[in-house]
Amino acid sequence: MSERVLEVRNLQTVFPGPAGTIPVVDDVSLHVERGEVLALVGESGCGKSMTAFSLLRLVPKPGRVARGTVHLDGHDVLALSIPELRAIRGREAAMIFQEPMTSLNPVQTAGVQVVEAIRLHEAVSRAAARRRTVALFERVGIPDPDARFDAYPHQLSGGMKQRVMIAMALSSQPKLLIADEPTTALDVTIQAQILELMRELQRETGMAILLITHDLAIVNELADRVAVMYAARLVEEGTREAILGGARHPYTRGLLASMPALARRGEPLAEIPGTVPAPEDWPPGCRFASRCTRAIEICSAEPPDEFGVAEGHVLRCHVVKREEAS
Repeated sequence: MSERVLEVRNLQTVFPGPAGTIPVVDDVSLHVERGEVLALVGESGCGKSMTAFSLLRLVPKPGRVARGTVHLDGHDVLALSIPELRAIRGREAAMIFQEPMTSLNPVQTAGVQVVEAIRLHEAVSRAAARRRTVALFERVGIPDPDARFDAYPHQLSGGMKQRVMIAMALSSQPKLLIADEPTTALDVTIQAQILELMRELQRETGMAILLITHDLAIVNELADRVAVMYAARLVEEGTREAILGGARHPYTRGLLASMPALARRGEPLAEIPGTVPAPEDWPPGCRFASRCTRAIEICSAEPPDEFGVAEGHVLRCHVVKREEAS
């Protein structure tokens, strides 16, 4: 049996535009091994969340997956019928959405929503599903789980809502958990608690995690490998140590240099000049070329191919490729 829970090849997701389709995920290939945490990082708007939606065919209309393959534990996701797709969502792969405040149904209690998720995939009684839900609430650190079962979302704090979402995601013991900015709306103390919870659950269950974030401190806490995304394309991928300690792509280096933890007291934070181009204005060459201080003539004319600089460490950059060849 393959050790890869998720394998994505040449994925492209598009939206209609005035002059044709606009790619918002463009030629993305990645994989996640069993028991591994892969972090997908990049600036806001680079296509991370849309990649996650594409994996489970949740792209909002009128967007669509235009080409590529997505294999989830042996299932060809893009070829599944709607009933087959619904059967694997939650069971094979579950997703924690970016905003827990709006992800829960406001007119149903927290417990009922988890019960419904369990009964969607398993033929169990409501009483049995309730017992499992209370046990899940306790497992994810929700105090007084019996009482919280009957609480409505507006009666829960942001941290409690996120714990309910994690409990719901774990209710059918998925092989892959997709966590889209799981701590964005939480204060620093609650963030640390949620990250520790995810780390513990991942160790206990052995599930794979695709962690989507722009926070490199979280990457350092949780990730085994890191994939860096810019303007709908992956630009660098490698182990956490290779990326955080030896990044080669100018964009990745710019992200790392802008981390507050690396700044010297009293000095301004480093910043990447310019702005990300809009999807309808993607340039023909390297999409980072207009912001890159190391760009050469070919960068603006031709998109770079992927190449390796070490075992498992790959990137797309004309400049680094020439350095490696010299």
